[in-house]
Amino acid sequence: MSEVQVMERVVTKIPQRIQPLTRMPLNVSRKRRVAGYARVSTDSEEQENSYEAQVDYFTEYIRGRDDWSFVKIYTDEGITGTSTKHREGFNEMIADALAGKIDLIVTKSVSRFARNTVDSLTVIRELKANGVEVYFEKENIYTFDGKGELMLTIMSSLAQEESRSISENVTWGIRKGFADGKVLMPYGSFLGYRKGDNGLPEIVPEDAEVVRTIYMKYLNGFTPHQIARALTEKHIPTPRGREIWSESTIMSILRNERYKGDAILQKSFCTDFLTKKFKKNEGEVPQYYVRNSHPAIVSEEVYELVQLEIEARKEFGNRYSGKGLFASRIVCGDCGGFYGSKVWHSTDRYRRTIWRCNRKYESGAPRDQRCTTPHVTEFAIMDSFVRLMEHVIADKGMILASCQAILEEIMATDDMDQKIEKLQDQATGLAQRIRGLVSQNARETRDQSKFQEEYEPLTRQYETLTKKIEGIQREKASKTSRAKRIRIFMGMLKEQEECLEFDPVLFTAFVEKVIVSGQKKEVVLTFILRDGSEHRVIA
Repeated sequence: MSEVQVMERVVTKIPQRIQPLTRMPLNVSRKRRVAGYARVSTDSEEQENSYEAQVDYFTEYIRGRDDWSFVKIYTDEGITGTSTKHREGFNEMIADALAGKIDLIVTKSVSRFARNTVDSLTVIRELKANGVEVYFEKENIYTFDGKGELMLTIMSSLAQEESRSISENVTWGIRKGFADGKVLMPYGSFLGYRKGDNGLPEIVPEDAEVVRTIYMKYLNGFTPHQIARALTEKHIPTPRGREIWSESTIMSILRNERYKGDAILQKSFCTDFLTKKFKKNEGEVPQYYVRNSHPAIVSEEVYELVQLEIEARKEFGNRYSGKGLFASRIVCGDCGGFYGSKVWHSTDRYRRTIWRCNRKYESGAPRDQRCTTPHVTEFAIMDSFVRLMEHVIADKGMILASCQAILEEIMATDDMDQKIEKLQDQATGLAQRIRGLVSQNARETRDQSKFQEEYEPLTRQYETLTKKIEGIQREKASKTSRAKRIRIFMGMLKEQEECLEFDPVLFTAFVEKVIVSGQKKEVVLTFILRDGSEHRVIA
């Protein structure tokens, strides 16, 4: 057997040429490009001083090192640190660092960088992977240090818990203020008010006039789109100072109870102190209703009338024309369809607006089947209403007594409440049986046809009960809505001493609809009032 020659192992060391974290060549001497980051989370005077002090300090600190090259101080002022999402200075700094413009970021402390552990570590690891180091002066942590990430995790967690504690304290303070009736007004995005010298809301006259115009135009039959277009054409700025109005902005103003001097507090609440995500309050936390919390721009009657009009227009849907106060209120006595407006003599001095049945001259309809109801002028409708009001005001006492009796009858809903409660108990029992059946079927192997024989009758019964409950609830809601209309009717009637000229607000408050009948020589208008009474007037 021949001997196998063993070769001597030779190891040659290849010297390190680059720094593993910074990726910089070892034999190249270059100053580190250093940026600073400063942030304060509120706009208070004390914090402003802190903000300026941070900027000045880090500028001098970085420029004072011979081995550092000053890049820039990135800043965020008046922005919370719990999330990096809306911090423009921070996000610009990270983008520059990842683009290779920064080698080292210097900041005051972990809490100034971020109070969210996940955000903080994610960003730092991304920077580290791209050769960018972060130095936290207060904690003396360099992220390239072997212990850096462990220390950073601990410090970030502490900062996050501090943020949670601050958030809970702030939330408690706000809710305590709500419970005490303290109203916070978002003046920057709220038309009609400004903060007064005493710290309370005060009316801005010119803006309040815009709000009143919006309410009155809506009560005069205009749609939110038409109102928005009119305000835009007049170059009236929106609540946020923009040039173009939207339907949603108009509806927001029309629905906001603060314009009648009241305030609903805690309409929304924060669901996550880290993301600052807010959710509409649907009963998860208490709400508070404060009456007369500040000066009103519109009367309570006008505000409530608008709410009724909003609900009424929902029922019309796309059928609502928006062509004036009488749109969708004047009804044909023949076919039950709506009257529409037409302009006669549009180019001469005899110009006038008339209303006639929209189906009167429908194409294809035989002449003998067309509606025979006459047209009626806008002036005749208004004049008839004024004459009607004279009689209504004269009989005020009797009408109010009748309305009170109707109200008492409408609001007697105890029987309905008992029915709903009984049906809900039955539905709850059925739901439990269905869940038990489904759970048993999931645990055990059984014949599915037999399961369906038990399951389907139970679900049908549950659906039937649910529909009954919904039907009674709709009926109750309808009664509540009618009661609201009657209360407004009564409130305005009590204050009405005379009616010398046509008032669109009064018409909206009093009239449900007007039915037109008769012939050309004698037009009869039957006014159906909000209390359900009918009054015939010869136009």
